[in-house]
Amino acid sequence: MFWMQRHLCHIFIFSLLITNAYTAHAHNPVDKMTVAADRFLDALNEKQRKLAVRDVSDKERKNWHYLPDKYIKPDGTRYGLTLKKMSAEQRLLAHALLKSGLSHKGYLKAKTIVSLEKVLHDLENQNPIRDPKLYYVTVFGKPGDKDAWGWRFEGHHLSVNFTIVDGHLISVTPSFFGSNPAIVKKGPRKGLWVLREEEQLARKLVKSLSDEQKKKALFRDIAPDDIVTSENRKVNKGLFTPAKGISCSDLNKKQREFLLQLIKAYAERFRPEIVNQINERTKLFDLKDVYFAWAGGMQKGQAHYYRVQTPQFLFEYDNTQNDANHVHAVWRDFDGDFGTDLLSKHYDEHHAK
Repeated sequence: MFWMQRHLCHIFIFSLLITNAYTAHAHNPVDKMTVAADRFLDALNEKQRKLAVRDVSDKERKNWHYLPDKYIKPDGTRYGLTLKKMSAEQRLLAHALLKSGLSHKGYLKAKTIVSLEKVLHDLENQNPIRDPKLYYVTVFGKPGDKDAWGWRFEGHHLSVNFTIVDGHLISVTPSFFGSNPAIVKKGPRKGLWVLREEEQLARKLVKSLSDEQKKKALFRDIAPDDIVTSENRKVNKGLFTPAKGISCSDLNKKQREFLLQLIKAYAERFRPEIVNQINERTKLFDLKDVYFAWAGGMQKGQAHYYRVQTPQFLFEYDNTQNDANHVHAVWRDFDGDFGTDLLSKHYDEHHAK
């Protein structure tokens, strides 16, 4: 009997170890992205792979855009393998790659943004540049490489950029989610508001401010035509120094909660494990030295712009175009877009002569 109990105990412990190992693996976002990228690339033919794969050091990795292909300078070309040139099975694997890095909420927003191309196609008399299949996938380097690799899913109003360094460190910026129309005004999808949370939280915050607080928060009467950082490969920190707006230290408890929820609206588009890692590394949700700035009208339907600035990050939102029904929203890292800071540290530690 004692032998049987001891044997069962060993089996239980072994099973627990296997389960824990599996669980740890299952919740590792880099493992998920590596498997998804490998499966996607394995499904491609040689011609497709030449379009989809570039070296991690290729300058194209930082050549990001949120405009339709036609408006990309200098020649209207976006690089990567377009969904249009994939089979139905390959498109499923491309979307599985996108899903491997995003939370459920983030994936739903991304897919809805893509689906708005059909709304624009109908609104603009079947404009051919409005096509849900004009989104591109690019893998940089070899998936799972212990030094560095990355991938991008990009098209009109969506640019998702991942860089993985040292096998586990993850960068997700620049991260661009836009929406045109911001709110669908007519047709079968009337009322759809993709970036509702990002707008409503900011408006609640600015409208909750006292007159004295508003004097600090409002830095322009008229909102800029677009996000200030545009499609720049690196943020010009000088444009944001010193920080404009109202400091978190000048907000009350309820207003600070609005501000925290606003930051989370951008961050929580990504898998919780990824957000937790970034927060541990950079104090993403620490509101010390955080500023909130607003420009333009405060009522729904009025052109407006806001930004949240931390010592490390910048969140920008602009809704001015198309009668204030066209949103551009981005999350940038002053020193770490495309994993620049992580890569620099990696090369200093592992490749310096």
